[in-house]
Amino acid sequence: MNQPIGILIGYKKHTNLIEEFKKAKELKLSSCQLCMWDVSMLEDDTYANEVKEAMESTDFSVSAIWVGWSGPKEWNFTSGPATIGLVPVAYRYERMKELIKASDFAEKVGVKRIITHVGFIPENPDHPDFVGTVSALRFVISYMKGKGQYFLFETGQETPVTMLRTIQAIGLDNIGINFDTANLILYGKANTLDALDVFGQYVMETHIKDGHYPTDGLSLGKEVPAGEGKANLPAVIKKLSALGFGGTYTIEREISGEEQIRDIIRARDLLLQLMENKKSIRT
Repeated sequence: MNQPIGILIGYKKHTNLIEEFKKAKELKLSSCQLCMWDVSMLEDDTYANEVKEAMESTDFSVSAIWVGWSGPKEWNFTSGPATIGLVPVAYRYERMKELIKASDFAEKVGVKRIITHVGFIPENPDHPDFVGTVSALRFVISYMKGKGQYFLFETGQETPVTMLRTIQAIGLDNIGINFDTANLILYGKANTLDALDVFGQYVMETHIKDGHYPTDGLSLGKEVPAGEGKANLPAVIKKLSALGFGGTYTIEREISGEEQIRDIIRARDLLLQLMENKKSIRT
């Protein structure tokens, strides 16, 4: 049986979710991760009810809530460490509270997985920001555990070993990874395929994406259509299968318009081909 293929859908206050879900179904996609950056929506039952209504009326599922946070965020190597995720101490407490709200929102809509970027986690386990981030995450993830939920790190700003070390330091069993197949490359942190040797057992969800390594030392690498970068998706899909991955292949393409739709279709077809090849090898 093939893994389900989904899509990342941005959810804002004026998003017509029913239409977005219908469009995804027309592309023969079976689910989505719902990406929410407007944290004010998390406390308003209007939006939780809207999500439930959209799922019920379209028979379309939400595999995870991808939640952002308030405050500044710069996706680069210069200001990124001071602005992204829970690592920056100036924003950590407020973002902890927002993740708690995301847990409550997810409970209302019946979703068990919450994903976010934690940030540029220090490699040194004695660094105050490592210790503080672990403590903050342990509190938040314990709260989610009480609701039967899982917290998923999205790969990107940290090396695979640092992510593994952080998971082990938190010490809870409701932790997983949203494995973005491009981010480790875009941030210059690791080879995507080899990263699975480090933390593959924790992968519960994915972002199927592709890209190239950074070339100037200040900015992230360039995202490209699936199959055109360094992610080595055929080998990654094969290794995920060997690891017993049971989640969704969720396609992400960080552009907009008709080109985005074309690239999503190409990624879908590539995934279907890779999964068919995998079945042929087994039989």
